[in-house]
Amino acid sequence: MKITHNKVGQNLNLTDAGKSDKAAGVAGKTASKIADVKADAIAQAQDDSSKVQLSPRAQEAKRIKELAMSAPDVDEAKVAKFRDMIDKGTYKVDAKSIADKMVDEHLEF
Repeated sequence: MKITHNKVGQNLNLTDAGKSDKAAGVAGKTASKIADVKADAIAQAQDDSSKVQLSPRAQEAKRIKELAMSAPDVDEAKVAKFRDMIDKGTYKVDAKSIADKMVDEHLEF
């Protein structure tokens, strides 16, 4: 900033105003370029992430998981068998065996 004289009421920053306008223009262009670079990087990353190839083993694992998920959680035939045994009174519970298993499971933790 160059000050040549100091008269009352005169704007002393006339030369600085032009420089600040020019600096603001450069900063705006730089910010615009940075935004463009970021947008390009995001687009490239999205393109790269959409190109995924699974190995045959991974594809097989996916099919197995889908089959397992589609299978029912409850074996209805087994439930019906035990329900029938209980109704007839032929299903006997070995209380000692169950108690032993409960104690063993408790000790494992």
